[in-house]
Amino acid sequence: MKHVHLPLSEPVHRALMDAARVRGQSATTLVREAIETWLQDWQEQQLNAELDAYIAAEAGGPNDLDPLLAQASEEHLLETR
Repeated sequence: MKHVHLPLSEPVHRALMDAARVRGQSATTLVREAIETWLQDWQEQQLNAELDAYIAAEAGGPNDLDPLLAQASEEHLLETR
């Protein structure tokens, strides 16, 4: 495991210590979990942005969804509601 030095303001440090005490976990565990969650969210946002860019670039082109398949999908979704 790698280590990172992370200076915190006094209010943030105090809130972190309070949260750790209340949850019965170490501050390190809380910070690690928060960073892991943030990174997962960020990676998902990056992937969604890449997909959106690809979809926009391919709209109407040969890699776009077949119109008949799109219509059939829409009809199926409307029937299953």
